[in-house]
Amino acid sequence: MPNIPIAVQLYSVREDAAKDLAGVLNAVAEMGYDGVEFAGYYDHSAQDIRKLLEDTGLKVAGAHVGLDTLLGDELAKSVEFHQAIGNHYPVVPGLAPQYTQSRDAWRETADIFNEIADKLAGHGMQTGYHNHHTEFTALDGEEPWDTFFGNTQDSVIMQLDTGNAMHGGANPLPYLKRYPGRATTVHLKPYAPSLKTDADPHGGFRPCIGEDETPWEELLTLCETEGATQWYIVEYESDKYPPMEAIDLCLKALKAMGR
Repeated sequence: MPNIPIAVQLYSVREDAAKDLAGVLNAVAEMGYDGVEFAGYYDHSAQDIRKLLEDTGLKVAGAHVGLDTLLGDELAKSVEFHQAIGNHYPVVPGLAPQYTQSRDAWRETADIFNEIADKLAGHGMQTGYHNHHTEFTALDGEEPWDTFFGNTQDSVIMQLDTGNAMHGGANPLPYLKRYPGRATTVHLKPYAPSLKTDADPHGGFRPCIGEDETPWEELLTLCETEGATQWYIVEYESDKYPPMEAIDLCLKALKAMGR
């Protein structure tokens, strides 16, 4: 099987990172992670971040960025920043309502991402989109996820968040088959549908990887074949465990699965 590197989305440990980014990066490297995905930079410059990464040996698996940072005059500034930290994947994790309020809006948003993708290609970068749960509820007769990825070119990354998809009632596996070669980076977020209740609507997110109900072996195999995945990115957002402990447990579980 392909040896896909494993990163952690630093949003998982955002409070710790805000207090001591260097300490978090050192701890993440010691756990055995290969890289990190950013969701903010905690007032550090690109040069500071690059030095911290060099000191720990961690690579950049991506960054979550606002769509506005990839539009107009902001794009050149973003390219310069991402090149400085060694990031090839600026991924948009959510969109304002005007981009998502109808099926036509999603099609127009797809056109915007295609234009950004063309501009980034010359810099060796790819943009992409990361789901929450609403993308899997039909809108004007079609799931937004399919409207978007059915109208974007192959170079636009389908950053499938497994836990968010399951929280939205979707099985993540068919999307990996439906859009082969596009799951360049994948969020491995644990989820247990049986723990989602009216009293605790986010209860499904509490388990770590290996304690949850995600069909990990089949999902990871699809990533390694159909998905052409280049990075696994662990993300944990619940409060059952302290954040640093949770990401350590998740990585250990993946290693136990042979990843």
